[in-house]
Formats: sequence, structure tokens, C-alpha cells
Amino acid sequence: MTVVRCPVCGKPFDLQQSEAVPFCSSRCRLIDLGRWLDEQHGLPVDPDDEEELL
Repeated sequence: MTVVRCPVCGKPFDLQQSEAVPFCSSRCRLIDLGRWLDEQHGLPVDPDDEEELL
């Protein structure tokens, strides 16, 4: 049994029992997706790399 903490709610859960890994539930998975879509999360971009794309 591998117990980890959900990155959204912090609840400990068995990694092998969750269908929404790395989250404890589908609800937490959807919360995380919403944060990405609302741009609350993002990946760092080097301004030089961004200029090359334009």
C-alpha cells in the first residue's frame, strides 16, 4: 500500500485505490483542471522563447 497526499485537498489516500491518480478523487482532478483552464497554474516561459514563436 502506497499512501500519498492529494495535491488539491491534501487528504492522504492509497495510490492503488484511486482511479484519479495523482488525485484522491475525480472531484479533485476536475478542480485542478479548472485551475489550469483559468490560468491559475502555468508553466514558466522564457521571454526569448516566446518571441521566436511570433
